[in-house]
Amino acid sequence: MNNEEPIQAFDWQRMLLHDFPLSYLGEVALRTFVMFLILLTALKISGKREVKQLSVFELVLVIGLGSAAGDPMFYHDVPLLAAAVVFVVMMGSYKFFTRLSDKSKPVREFLEGKPVYVIENGCILVQNFDDEDLGLDELFAELRMAGIEHLGQVRTAILEHNGEVSIFKFKDDDIKPGLPILPHKLKESLDMISEAGIYACCQCGQVVEYGKGPVSTCQRCDHHRWVRAQG
Repeated sequence: MNNEEPIQAFDWQRMLLHDFPLSYLGEVALRTFVMFLILLTALKISGKREVKQLSVFELVLVIGLGSAAGDPMFYHDVPLLAAAVVFVVMMGSYKFFTRLSDKSKPVREFLEGKPVYVIENGCILVQNFDDEDLGLDELFAELRMAGIEHLGQVRTAILEHNGEVSIFKFKDDDIKPGLPILPHKLKESLDMISEAGIYACCQCGQVVEYGKGPVSTCQRCDHHRWVRAQG
């Protein structure tokens, strides 16, 4: 038999504080600030691709406020004042860190990262690329959506701090042979050349002229698979 008293609708004590003392709101504020820092750190570690199109601060705000808003809507034992404190602390922390980021370049670069060159003159900058959380398939997809068929068309590509890839093309007269990035072309990679011609490294896009015979390891990235260059 349930001995609990029935819930009374519009019980303001229950709605605002439930059974918690007023000092509990201070604990909620501290917990919220700590979780804000944890979310900020987690999203920083997760990398640019996880926060694409949103700043890291905006994503922290969306996650934090979404959680704070949902619980008091459905659970009668989650006090409204605790949720209000969460909102106030979240918004205050957001304002503080965004202003700190705006005023301090080192803080901004630490939290949001900085633009990174991933392609120059039709070749992938392997070292820069490896330091980021961007896969080759993702990069090629970004390039294809920009109308790129091979890397010989790309003068420069930059991975921006928000995860987007900015692409700058060669003028038509300056386009050179490059690594094809259409899926069916990439499947035609070779480790033995049966026909002389210009070939591109499948890993970095380095273009080399080969005669018939076995291929050598790419001098730029130590990769050994090649595909006939396009363009």
